[in-house]
Amino acid sequence: MSTEKVRVRFAPSPTGPLHIGGVRTALFNYLYAKKHNGDFVLRIEDTDQARYVEGAEDYIINSLNWCNIPYDEGPGKDGGFGPYRQSERQHLYREYADELIASGNAYYAFDTSEELEHHRQDHEAKGKTFIYNWHNRLKLKNSLSLSKEEVQQKLDSGEAYVIRFKAPENESIHLEDEIRGKMVIESQVLDDKVLFKSDGMPTYHLANIVDDHLMEITHVIRGEEWLPSLALHVLLYRAFNWKAPKFAHLPLILKPQGKGKLSKRDGDKMGFPVFPLQWKDPKTGEISAGYREDGYLPEAVVNMLALLGWNEGGGSEQEIYSLEELVNAFSLEHVSKGGSKFDPEKTKWFQHHYLQERSDKEVAEDFKNFLQKKDLQFSDEYITKVVGLLKERATFVNDLWELGSYFFVSPGNYDEKASKKVWKEDTSQIVDQIIEILKGTEDFSAANLQDRVKSWITSEGIGFGKVMQPFRLSLVGAMQGPDVFEIAAAIGKEETIARLLKAKESL
Repeated sequence: MSTEKVRVRFAPSPTGPLHIGGVRTALFNYLYAKKHNGDFVLRIEDTDQARYVEGAEDYIINSLNWCNIPYDEGPGKDGGFGPYRQSERQHLYREYADELIASGNAYYAFDTSEELEHHRQDHEAKGKTFIYNWHNRLKLKNSLSLSKEEVQQKLDSGEAYVIRFKAPENESIHLEDEIRGKMVIESQVLDDKVLFKSDGMPTYHLANIVDDHLMEITHVIRGEEWLPSLALHVLLYRAFNWKAPKFAHLPLILKPQGKGKLSKRDGDKMGFPVFPLQWKDPKTGEISAGYREDGYLPEAVVNMLALLGWNEGGGSEQEIYSLEELVNAFSLEHVSKGGSKFDPEKTKWFQHHYLQERSDKEVAEDFKNFLQKKDLQFSDEYITKVVGLLKERATFVNDLWELGSYFFVSPGNYDEKASKKVWKEDTSQIVDQIIEILKGTEDFSAANLQDRVKSWITSEGIGFGKVMQPFRLSLVGAMQGPDVFEIAAAIGKEETIARLLKAKESL
């Protein structure tokens, strides 16, 4: 067993909001690090300044914190391997590009974009694909085909160039992935990727390898969209004579229908968020929904994401995992190779579970904020009591209003269908009699009310429905809600009587 400390990194680009696919990548990195007492590093890959979006970095950090998977090291948390923004590491990359040129693993290329476009079109016309690599590089304008003097002259005169990696010729490259196992790629199909641009900026490939090496990253756990780059990255480690980290490529999160990668458009169309937090586009002002603002609990989102592409194995059918349990159970061996369908209904199922897990008091605290926005002031004790009566039917805190607005405001109207069915010719007299019983009741607890009203119903020989249905309709405005006596006890004697009188007048 290796004794080196496990170090993983999550390396997003600040080009917009963090998609839940990115959150899952961060989560799997976090779980792996914590399982092995390692470090979880956040690195911001902002070398592409043209696509940089204001506020995106803060959004990424806030998202990780909301999910309770904060990074150990990164912007604002120096662990001795900083800086953690690639734009602040720019001075580092040039020397590594030069090192590759000196060792013969890279070369200067002076081809203009117009010249490359001409080659592309020429190949297309012949039904071929243009790839810049071993089979044509000696015919193109670069330091492999030009004399040393010509190359020096071009560099001295400030001619634009890129530095390309020199991919090997006729080699079977053996790769290993912690999830997908062993793979072999033939080097003939690889192009000589650009590593460094004449504007002084590295491309993703060079910066990524150099940073992972300098930050002593032991495991690179990333999305499967990076799988085609694996051969190049392994070859770069070899060219530098560095030990490569272990690689693991996570499967895609698929659309609910199962075909294609989950996108924002799917969420918009089907009415669910694909971002952890709400995002307002600084350019267009467009607002995208977030799980937090839609009322989801972070535990529900994390539990849902963990099971997209991973299961504990060993025949386990467990679905509910706390973060601590996930850390203990997680392993890369049980991450699936195939994509996982996103299921919005399953996410709600997790949300319902975690809302029930919370105490009535905690839920009441959130619901109180909702009520305050409606200018409704009630005691904490009262709100907590109401939450206790309604919570098991709720999935989101806001559902409590749909389920029980009548605990806070008298019904403004009565369900038409129920009114016709429930309110008969003699109902008003029955309501008068209920009012008399309530007036004479000192102990207004649910148990005592039930006792008194039911004893009266039995002694009068009236059908229960004839009494209880209009009673419920008067208090609620519809045939829904918890036990009627619980509702009456909660809203109190005066309000209960007032609602019965109001119903009698209205109906």
